[in-house]
Amino acid sequence: MARMLESEEAARRLGVKVTTLYAYVSRGQLASHPAPSGRRSLFDMDEVERLARRSRQGKTVETRMVTITTGITQLTDDGPVYRGLRATELANEASFEEVAEWLWGVIPEVSPWAALPLGRPPAVGSWDRLRWALVMAGAHNPLRADLRPEAVTRTARGAAASMVEALDPSHRSRADRRGAPPARLVVGGRTRDHSMAERLAGRLSPAPTEDLVRGVNAALVLLADHELATSTMAVRVAASTRADVGDAVLAGLGTLAGPLHGGASQLAYSMLVAAERNGVEQALDDTLRWQGFLPGFGHTVYKGGDPRFTVLWDLFGRLAPAGHVALVRSVTEMAGDHAVPPPNVDLALAAITWATGMAPDAGRTLFAVARVAGWVAHYLEELTERPLRYRARAVYSSSDRS
Repeated sequence: MARMLESEEAARRLGVKVTTLYAYVSRGQLASHPAPSGRRSLFDMDEVERLARRSRQGKTVETRMVTITTGITQLTDDGPVYRGLRATELANEASFEEVAEWLWGVIPEVSPWAALPLGRPPAVGSWDRLRWALVMAGAHNPLRADLRPEAVTRTARGAAASMVEALDPSHRSRADRRGAPPARLVVGGRTRDHSMAERLAGRLSPAPTEDLVRGVNAALVLLADHELATSTMAVRVAASTRADVGDAVLAGLGTLAGPLHGGASQLAYSMLVAAERNGVEQALDDTLRWQGFLPGFGHTVYKGGDPRFTVLWDLFGRLAPAGHVALVRSVTEMAGDHAVPPPNVDLALAAITWATGMAPDAGRTLFAVARVAGWVAHYLEELTERPLRYRARAVYSSSDRS
C-alpha cells in the first residue's frame, strides 16, 4: 500500500511552496490523489522523493540518507497533534497515562504504572537519579530484550514510574519527609492508584495542591512528544540497532540533558530569579549580555507563538501569587517591546516551577518524564522499519599540517 503525504508535507519535502507543488501537478511532474474525505489532495511519498532527488540539471542527487514517515505526532500552528488529537485539548481533558498509551497505539493494560523495587537511590542530583532508575529498571528485567509491543510498553510503565519514585523528596518538611505519597488512595469509598502527575508533583513541590497536580499533568501531556526532536532521533537510532527500550530511552535522556534542549527551562528559571532580585530590565539585559539570547523565547516551529505556552500560562495564572504573575508578564511584555520572538513552553515551565517553590532543575525533570511517552512511541514505530537504516556519510577534508 502506497504511503501518502498531505500537500503541506509534500511541499516541505520538496523544499517548495504549496503553490509550486500544484504547478508540478499541472505540468505532469507529480500526480495528486483525492483524499477519502474528498476535501484535500494526497501525494505518493515515493514519487515525491524521486522528484526531490532530481537536480535542476537533471542529475540525481541524494537529498537525505533516510526518510522517516511517522503516524505519531504532526506539528501544526495549533501545536502538536497526537495521532489526530490536539495536545492543547488533551492537556485539560486527559491524564498523562492515557495520552502515553494513545501515543503508543496499544490497547491499555490493566496493570498500573508501578515503580519497581529498586532499593534506595544514591545521594546524587535529580538528573543522575533519573538515569540510575532507568539503568536499575533494566537490570531488574530478566527479559529486557523482548521487543513485542506489549512487553515494551509494560517495561516503559515501570521505568517511568521508577524514575519518579527515585526523585529526592528531601525538600519536604521533616514531619512530611516519608517519601512518595502512598501507592493507593481511597476516594469515595473506592481505591485507586496515584496518578503520575500526583506522584511527580509530590516529589517536586514542597506543597502540592490540586491545581498544581493539574498543571503538572498538563505539562506532561504537552511535552509528551514533539515529532522528530533531537532526543527522539537519538531514541530512533538506538531502536534501529534493536537496542532494548531502556537503553534507547537512556540515549534520549542523554541528548535531552543539553541546555539547548531539555535544560532550556532551567536557564529561564534563573532569569526569573534574577528578575525578582534585580528587576526585569537588568535581568533581561544581563541574560542577553552573558548568554546572547533570552531563554524561553522563540521557537523554530511556532513562529507566531507556541500554543503550549498559552495552555500553561492559563494554568500558571491560577497557581501563582499575583506578584509572580505580574513579574512574568513584565518579562514577556519587555521582550515583546524589543521584538523578541514570542515566549515558548520552556518559559511557561520555568514560571510554574519557580512560582511553586520547585528546584531550578524541576522543569528539566518534568520534561524528561513526559518525553518517555513519546520516545517509547517512536521506539515502537522504528521497530517496524528495517534495522540499521541510519548511516550518514562524512565529507573527508584533509588539512595541510606541514
